[in-house]
Amino acid sequence: MSQSVSRPAGSDARSALARREPLQLAIEGMSCASCVSRVENAIRSAPGVAGASASLATERATVAFSGAPDVPAIIGAVQAAGYDVRRETLEFSIAGMSCASCVLRVESAIRDVPGVIAASVNLATERASVTVAVGAVAPGAIEAAIRRAGYEAHIHAAEDSTDRERAARAAEIAALGRDVALAAALTLPVFVAEMGGHLVPAFHHWIAGMLGPWNWYGQFVLTTLVLFGPGRRFFVKGVPALLRGAPDMNALVAVGTASAWAFSVVATFLPGLLPTGTVHVYYEAAAVIVTLILIGRYLEARARGRTSEAIRRLVGLQPKTAHVLRGGAAVEVAIGDVVPGDVVVVRPGERVAVDGEVVEGASFVDESMITGEPVPVEKGVGAAVVGGTVNRTGSFSFRATRVGAETVLAQIIRLVETAQGAKLPVQALVDRITAWFVPAVFVAAALTFAVWLIFGPAPSLTFALVNAVAVLIIACPCAMGLATPTSIMVGTGRAAELGVLFRKGEALQRLREASVIAVDKTGTLTAGQPELTDFAVRDGFAEDTVLALVAAVEARSEHPIAQAIVAAAAARGLAAVTLDTFEAVPGYGVTGTAGGARVDVGADRFMQKLGIDPTPFADEAVRLGGEGKTPLYAAVDGRLAAVVAVADPLRPTTLPAIRALHDMGLKVAMVTGDNRRTAEAIARRLGIDTVEAEVLPEGKVDVVRRLSAQGARLAFVGDGINDAPALAAADVGIAVGTGTDVAIESADVVLMSGDLRGVVNAIALSRATMRNIGQNLFWAFAYNAALIPVAAGALYPVNGTLLSPMLAAGAMALSSVFVLTNALRLRRFRGPMEMAA
Repeated sequence: MSQSVSRPAGSDARSALARREPLQLAIEGMSCASCVSRVENAIRSAPGVAGASASLATERATVAFSGAPDVPAIIGAVQAAGYDVRRETLEFSIAGMSCASCVLRVESAIRDVPGVIAASVNLATERASVTVAVGAVAPGAIEAAIRRAGYEAHIHAAEDSTDRERAARAAEIAALGRDVALAAALTLPVFVAEMGGHLVPAFHHWIAGMLGPWNWYGQFVLTTLVLFGPGRRFFVKGVPALLRGAPDMNALVAVGTASAWAFSVVATFLPGLLPTGTVHVYYEAAAVIVTLILIGRYLEARARGRTSEAIRRLVGLQPKTAHVLRGGAAVEVAIGDVVPGDVVVVRPGERVAVDGEVVEGASFVDESMITGEPVPVEKGVGAAVVGGTVNRTGSFSFRATRVGAETVLAQIIRLVETAQGAKLPVQALVDRITAWFVPAVFVAAALTFAVWLIFGPAPSLTFALVNAVAVLIIACPCAMGLATPTSIMVGTGRAAELGVLFRKGEALQRLREASVIAVDKTGTLTAGQPELTDFAVRDGFAEDTVLALVAAVEARSEHPIAQAIVAAAAARGLAAVTLDTFEAVPGYGVTGTAGGARVDVGADRFMQKLGIDPTPFADEAVRLGGEGKTPLYAAVDGRLAAVVAVADPLRPTTLPAIRALHDMGLKVAMVTGDNRRTAEAIARRLGIDTVEAEVLPEGKVDVVRRLSAQGARLAFVGDGINDAPALAAADVGIAVGTGTDVAIESADVVLMSGDLRGVVNAIALSRATMRNIGQNLFWAFAYNAALIPVAAGALYPVNGTLLSPMLAAGAMALSSVFVLTNALRLRRFRGPMEMAA
């Protein structure tokens, strides 16, 4: 089956939807925070939907299901709310069709795939053209449906979906640029003619003498072209929203500019309808408002495009082609044609195409895009390689194991996209405010108009109109809607570049609140590769004999300590002993029958459980524990035979990372199954604040709960496998990844680098992002709180100050640009322990 990396956001959409996994849809037409809430409410009204979360910054909606997904119903609900779901057309080659009934069967099979909107199959060209909602279905799901119908299918290699979105955004920016240029060219004469006359009386007299009534006629023509040409977008979206009783920012602009334009039209062509002294035109206000807001939209679109640069860089790491061995020769094929089991040849300087295992050759591979570590990693036969990494020196071949949406890079992209579309708890307050904000602005504008009309000085109608329009324009809630999601987008993207993946967006907020970092010792503080350092036997036992028996039993265990003992036995050249039985006792040790003898290996508590007294090695155990080594005991046929010391060396980065955590005001707790003496010896070396020793695997959850009950906001750091319950129980679960598998379901945050430095960077980035969000929200709310009363004329009785609608439009546009620009500062964030070169 053909695989495709052009859709990293999902693997098999059919199975995903069957499992009721969240679905991401690209939404068109959202322009402010109130749009977000309307889209969410519309999606929630569709059958089978359990919840919906939309993001203005990513222009996507994440949909969770409680029943059978009905994507067409969701699309219909979104359209009924005045928005749309972005679509794309996929082309497939179909083999095996022979008649018109084949066409009908293929079309029916395709249309049954959730997310498909339309399908058209051509028998003559053997092609299928399928329209789908972007993000709702993967090409592989459609191919599978066609195969189940009895035909062969293959998607035509096309530009990546991210490329299509980038092209769509570029087209949007280009269209806005053209509209800005046209609006500015049409507005400039109106602005000069009207404002020039106000500023320079001689110029006003010259215009009046030269053009007379044609001055206003010309302004009418040019302003009308501005409003219903480049400014048409505000009316197309705003008027239907207003008629539905759900006004958005487009409605604010449409009503404001149309009011100024309509009043001016009456003053121009029917002046007798207006009271004496109120015959004035405001064409320049309407035209300048539209132009300034379009400029703001243009700058906003460009800045918003830069917020997703991290995703684009990740997608850019995916090679488009691969050299696959076919018939004994290396053939260049499209990346979508690589299937598991293919042998792929990688030359010096090339990117590894997909994930796999080296079968021939050796080289050094730069994996910094995955782990953040700048030093290339040596790869030989049997080593795992990751798609997107760069081969530096030699040439090698590898067997593909994971392709398409299953690769590590695709998982990373999927996690980042999911986190970028998430809503933080702080967003709930913003959503509640924006739900009533725009209707409240209309009420404020109406009250402003009424107060000025009744109580204002002459000409009161003019004052009422100008101030009401200023209120409508100044209060557009664009900045509110962009304040949180843009910071999340940039922050999570920068985190991915540092090897920190936020699986859940809300972890970005909770991690900042953490006060205690609880760390599992093995594999996190240590390298996770223990070495046998001491092996002492009691009188009556031969050292090599006991070691061979212990190694025979431990050979069946996957624990790193067991592997260290087996490796030591092999290094001594000891003959293998036949193992008859084996049993692992979680949290205690292992037991088995080897060479006809019963062998028990484990901690002192295991010996005590078996009724074997470990005290003959008490002095040795104290010495070993004081050296930070873990003492284990071996018993043969129920008799204590040996004490074994295995040391798992500390990572060289652990001590600096713990110091950095202390510098950030955090407490560090170590959770380990080691005996207390060993654990405390390690804690003293590292300066760890709290030691939780002799903890069984199932006891880690109790430790997490106990520490949390003491009032601490707890982040637990573990390996994501045997620590899964503790990761889930903590306020924030941080899984230390290995660089080869990032789909750790129990964790909120995944560290690709595998050491504690990532925790430092994650917390620092969480704090920086939340600080950035706070700045954005303060600006957005303070701006509206301060300027709406000014626009309404609150300062006029004090010092005669009124806010021109044109200045209101400029200020409104700049507020959104400010929020976006502030969020983009996070791209320059450097972690306290940044690992990249």
